[in-house]
Amino acid sequence: MEYRTLGSSGLQVPVLSFGTSTFGGKGRFFSAWGKLNAIEARRMIDICLDAGANLFDSADVYSEGAAEEILGAALKGRRDRALIATKMGLPLGDGVADSGTSGQRIVAAVEKALNRLQTDRIDLLQLHGFDASAPIDEVLAAFDSLVQSGKVRHVGASNFSGWQLMKSLASSDKNGWPRYVSHQVHYSLVGRDYEWELMPLAQDQGVSAMVWSPLGWGRLTGKVSRHQSAPAGSRLDTVAHWGLPVNEEKLYNVVDLLQEIAGETGRSIPQIALAWLLTRPTVATVILGARNESQLQDNLGAVGWSLNDDQLQRLDKASAVTPPYPYYAYWSDRSYRRLNPPPV
Repeated sequence: MEYRTLGSSGLQVPVLSFGTSTFGGKGRFFSAWGKLNAIEARRMIDICLDAGANLFDSADVYSEGAAEEILGAALKGRRDRALIATKMGLPLGDGVADSGTSGQRIVAAVEKALNRLQTDRIDLLQLHGFDASAPIDEVLAAFDSLVQSGKVRHVGASNFSGWQLMKSLASSDKNGWPRYVSHQVHYSLVGRDYEWELMPLAQDQGVSAMVWSPLGWGRLTGKVSRHQSAPAGSRLDTVAHWGLPVNEEKLYNVVDLLQEIAGETGRSIPQIALAWLLTRPTVATVILGARNESQLQDNLGAVGWSLNDDQLQRLDKASAVTPPYPYYAYWSDRSYRRLNPPPV
């Protein structure tokens, strides 16, 4: 397993980490992602630790807290072998105190998460999304108190826009509060929006990407192609309408090429899609969301080998999209591109 430094911190993380959204299976949404019980989850964690993938990502909203509980139980007695990342901030109920990222809610959420995880510290605490109703200074002051207390080691964000992330970093710099060292983002061969603004920002500010849904909500698993629809009952078949939209013709072009490169390399389609991500600027770790042991073992096979330059260029071309405004305005102007080189 390869390890990379997470942002401007000194924390070394594996390039492949494991997401626990498949633990618990409570509710329609998360039951479509996976329904791993405590015994099954422990086996998945065993496989990850044996492979060196020692970072586990969770959230209080995953199966109403059950994912954190299962993760904590599975790591009991071996907590020091693992890095725990979790998220908070999304609504957990209809009450006034059940949503948002006020300082009070952040502190209370951490106490509850520590209890569910059966640990005295969270290695990486992330906001699950930006809360416009909470003053940024209040959010970061709460993070500072948690870091100073030792309950949280590092802080990160998830699904922020460029201005939201930059304003938060500026506030941290001004006040001497902890900076976001990571940004958990959607990024894949069929979802490259991260590259336009967030990637250059991350390069400039020393914020690493933690990639979620690297296989495009199951579209890049080899089970979906130009001639084959998503299997009945799969996550893509059940809850695709809650995910990011994907142009079908673009998807099929990418899958056709993945099948071609699979034949050249002897690797699986998911391994190729993951290996491509590991070559991208700012990416520190790619979060795997396997639902069973065979999927996990296959995904872990994305390391220890490399795509060649020709294969990378073909994948880049097949998955490329026209950038949106304002990036498009001078995108084709060579003199402008010399002054403002793309991050890839």
